[in-house]
Amino acid sequence: MKKTILLSLLLISLGLDSIAQSISLSTPLLEEYLRRKQLTGEIPDNFSFMVKPINPTQLLGIDLEEGLPGYDHLDRTGKYQYLEKKNTVKVQPLPIIVNTQFNSAYPFAQNNGAMIPNRGIQMLISGGAYIEYGKFSFQLQPEFLTAQNKGFRGMPSRESSNWKDYYQYLNRIDEPEQFGTGTYTRATWGNSSIRYNFDNGISVGVSNEYLWWGPSKRNSLMMSNNAPGFLHFTVNTQKPIETNIGSFEGQVIAGRLENSGFLPPNPGMVFRRTPLYVPKRDEDWRYLAGMVLTYQPKWIPGFSIGYSSTSQIYHNDMDRFGDFLPIFNGRKRFSHLDDPIIAKRQQQSAGFFRWFSTKGKFEFYGEYGSNGNSKRLREFIVNPDLNRAFTLGFVKYIPLQKDEQFIQVHLEMSQTGQTTRKAIRENMTWYTHPHVRHGYTNQGQVMGFGHGGGSNSLFVEASWINNFNRIGLQFERIANKNDSFYLHFEHINGWDRYWVDIVPSLVADRKIGQFLVSTRLQFVNTLNYYWVLERDPNAPLYRLQSGDDRKNIVAHINLAYFF
Repeated sequence: MKKTILLSLLLISLGLDSIAQSISLSTPLLEEYLRRKQLTGEIPDNFSFMVKPINPTQLLGIDLEEGLPGYDHLDRTGKYQYLEKKNTVKVQPLPIIVNTQFNSAYPFAQNNGAMIPNRGIQMLISGGAYIEYGKFSFQLQPEFLTAQNKGFRGMPSRESSNWKDYYQYLNRIDEPEQFGTGTYTRATWGNSSIRYNFDNGISVGVSNEYLWWGPSKRNSLMMSNNAPGFLHFTVNTQKPIETNIGSFEGQVIAGRLENSGFLPPNPGMVFRRTPLYVPKRDEDWRYLAGMVLTYQPKWIPGFSIGYSSTSQIYHNDMDRFGDFLPIFNGRKRFSHLDDPIIAKRQQQSAGFFRWFSTKGKFEFYGEYGSNGNSKRLREFIVNPDLNRAFTLGFVKYIPLQKDEQFIQVHLEMSQTGQTTRKAIRENMTWYTHPHVRHGYTNQGQVMGFGHGGGSNSLFVEASWINNFNRIGLQFERIANKNDSFYLHFEHINGWDRYWVDIVPSLVADRKIGQFLVSTRLQFVNTLNYYWVLERDPNAPLYRLQSGDDRKNIVAHINLAYFF
């Protein structure tokens, strides 16, 4: 209890007192800090950290107004100010967050919210206020983005046969290489919401907040902050619901997804007198329904399992009640049977788990997803690789002699690239769809795995940690759009054309007074950019030849000031 109150005081000093605002996924360090405190046994173990954003007051497991009797706010002199527990209007400024990123040669980033694929400098700024009256809450936290949006070379345009295969992917997803030309600016609602919060921890409202479902720290298959937030109706838990068999957390949403409004690269490309680009239904928005549910058995401390599901459909295709909440009606069927109702919906589902030990100071987690949630159990058992994606991760904290200091080791592997010929030949790449041809995107960016469908990632980190402060080295290998690669080059036996990013990074985070600062410097060494490999006819066959290899410097600074 003493550690919990000390942690409570720290959060109060950052402006996160008993007024129950949520922690934006754009806020640097804070969610990572709280998750680490759970592994070291300083906050309750019944939170799964698999349904986000989270509420820090609920996470601590106490009412700060009771834990610190009569004191729930700091005035300008730093002294506590007494507030009566009545239906008075409480107003609190939200942190000012400035997220800045620089790419020297071509776009490279993930999990950066409303930011766009950009060469040059871009800046995302947010701030606002939280208002609470009784059980009603209003969180106004808009975001403003400005990006240089300099030009860069993407997929080379000289070979229309390659474009023919590449457009099998581009015609099934809204993923422009560049968002127009010249400076790009945009204002969004950011992490704003209006809610009614029940005493039992259930919250109902309308929100535009970023969502994160699943246990992964970097690569969530179903829902992440890789794309801008979208307007949605939500019913969710703000704290675990305790029962005789364990605790539950969850969320049900119904939202509106927007299209980017930008064309894919080279939309005028023609192959054998046939235009490769097939126009999408840009005039029609998409309706998304989704749910996530987690369960922590009371007999296994630190262990949680969960399930998530999403379904999207064009608004003008909705003609039955099942289209509004199809997550409860997967219409299971044999794969060779056609179903016109299923055909117009893009459906995905995933199961996941997380297990952590405060004694061992480690956690192990994983997620397995299916591109389409109408698969029957027998089909899953016979061929689990078909249309699958997965993530596995491990975190270990090694205590040092000084209090609060650790060495952190973190590994995470994610794959959305397919390993079965049927999935590749039939263009079943994750996040794409033959009818909902904007794919699983919002405003032109994938809402799940940041590197996109058909890609694989292996990530390793070793760092020194002291409270909020961190200095570390990271390494990531990314195989980009492997499904498209196999479709392009399998028939010519071009196995040396993989488009791979090798990314060493230096990270440094620090708390300075009321500021939280997160920095990252990356060197991106790209091999065979967009699978381009010019063969030397005089080179020996045993030598692996160089392709269009490129270098990119990426600098990222995320700064938050708490009032």
